Amino acid sequence: MMDIEKIAKAIEVDAGESLPDLRESLQEMIEGKSACIHTPEQLMVRATRKKLGLSQSHFAQLIRTPIGTLCDWEQGCHNPPANVMCLIEIADKRPDVIREVLL
Repeated sequence: MMDIEKIAKAIEVDAGESLPDLRESLQEMIEGKSACIHTPEQLMVRATRKKLGLSQSHFAQLIRTPIGTLCDWEQGCHNPPANVMCLIEIADKRPDVIREVLL
């Protein structure tokens, strides 16, 4: 049997931060409930959006991305590109800057 907590901690150490939905995603993967696998980047997109208190629609507008693309990232179907991850990291670490510049 896989030790989800051990795997999650290793991923979080590698990501350099806590990833709130990681354990749930790993459990879904093990149980075969999810066709997609969530990467730390995909989990960070969702966590950052929630941290900012924005709906998917508003967050997609904020980062100038089609909502379908954002949904694909959050559902684990595709990875966000590096330039988007740079913006997401800024939004996560400095939401005040994102609000000042983009909202």
